[in-house]
Amino acid sequence: MSIKKQVLKSKPICKVSFKVSKEQSGNAAEVAVLGDFNEWNPTADVMSKLKDGSFSHTIELATGSSYSFRYLADGAVWFDEPEADGHEAGEFGANNNVINT
Repeated sequence: MSIKKQVLKSKPICKVSFKVSKEQSGNAAEVAVLGDFNEWNPTADVMSKLKDGSFSHTIELATGSSYSFRYLADGAVWFDEPEADGHEAGEFGANNNVINT
């Protein structure tokens, strides 16, 4: 898994690219990124499946903020991002990943 950030010079936006390998997704058919930035909506940020079976998705977030997020595979299996900027307790008992922009 990986996260890449690119802060735009022209406006206060950070492009955040998420990538999940086939193995990390558990060979899922679909993976989504859910978080504060999309109200934890499982259909808002569905990742694109690449030829090698990995998944990729890029979103634009306001700079100077922190966002909680997690991945959801096939609408049923939650998993984490080891390269997140941090982790925090979520309201349902699991830890959430944190990304700072």
